[in-house]
Amino acid sequence: MFYHRNYRQLCVAGGMSNLGDGVLLLAFPWLATLVSRDPMHVALVVMATRLPWLLFSIPVGVLTDRFDRRLIMLIADVIRLLLGVGVTILVVFAPELPGLAASREPSLVIVGLALFAFLLGIAEVFRDNAAQTFLPSVVDTKDLERANGQLWTIEQITGSFVGPPLAGFLIALAVPAPFAFAAVSFAASALCLGSITGIASTTRTVHEGLYAEMMTGIKWIMAHRLILTLAIMLGVLNAVSTLSLTVLVLYSQEVLGLTAIGHGTLLTASAFGGVAGGVFSPAIVERLGNRTSVLLSLLVWPVGFLGIYLTSSTSLVAFILFIEMFAAVLWNVVTVTYRQRFIPEHLLGRVNSIYRCFGWGMMPLGALGAGVLMSILEPLAGRELALRLPFLIASVSCALLLFYALRFLSFNEKDQI
Repeated sequence: MFYHRNYRQLCVAGGMSNLGDGVLLLAFPWLATLVSRDPMHVALVVMATRLPWLLFSIPVGVLTDRFDRRLIMLIADVIRLLLGVGVTILVVFAPELPGLAASREPSLVIVGLALFAFLLGIAEVFRDNAAQTFLPSVVDTKDLERANGQLWTIEQITGSFVGPPLAGFLIALAVPAPFAFAAVSFAASALCLGSITGIASTTRTVHEGLYAEMMTGIKWIMAHRLILTLAIMLGVLNAVSTLSLTVLVLYSQEVLGLTAIGHGTLLTASAFGGVAGGVFSPAIVERLGNRTSVLLSLLVWPVGFLGIYLTSSTSLVAFILFIEMFAAVLWNVVTVTYRQRFIPEHLLGRVNSIYRCFGWGMMPLGALGAGVLMSILEPLAGRELALRLPFLIASVSCALLLFYALRFLSFNEKDQI
């Protein structure tokens, strides 16, 4: 499929954008730990990154259906470029970072990081929602599984395989360096999007107000039980995943004894799983079908989180991150392709945004839950057990989700991809 120029440019743009995201995925929470060891401060920064999905995804979906989706992505990347420059300047002029905030009150650096993370998150909501709804304009419907698999592979390689370890090396080189690098990545993505040509604009004449268009999307998803159920399930998965990911940055340092480079290298295990998932998931879905593929992915998470709770082995944690990301990509290939095929094109932006409001909007709650949970558990159970217990909670939550899916989740034959 790479012989299609526009698809090739979209893939490169997605890769560069996710490279910047992957660098920031490690850089923001790790920098927060250099400023403060308080889990609530780390959680505040992580929560700020994902909070826009809860607050803005539905109105952004309406705008995605109203305006040119390629232009939305391009503008969002330019804004992220400017914000990347801004946070670089903040870090350059911050006081000496290690151990800066010994008090329980968040320092100005933590507040500044949270603010920039929040603004970058808003731009990400615009870009990602537009990107997911733009793909069907670039490839034929029959090629969507393969296109999604390839795009997820590229994004996993850059965002999870290259980005986090690169961030670790950049932090070791100079603390502001990962933020400057992310800004350059967003600029490269914008240039690639600007070179896409020959795609009909998705701009349409508006006959309804913002609220009325939002309600049209909400009524549609409420009338389609399977898509609504998948959205709620994704919300639970993302909440517990963010809960564990927020704690993981401290778990890596204090339980596994890893440096920034070591933690970044650990996260590459997820990338390998994502790449493998992108390569093999379309074939798995074709062979097993939608329901079995979803159940297979749901089986992995409770086992994986339980393994992290029980172990202190870096290599075992790396293997668990590998299989969990493989499962995540398998889930995405099924559910994203299904939505792209099943949702009417003129509603795709709105319904996708509502879906992601359920799914991604739970992430900030997971991050906040991590900070609150750690603050409660540490005085009662000690630091190390408090760092482990969130993984046990995630395991139990995913096991309940698997039980629900076994009992109630059903893809009708007419809905099969």
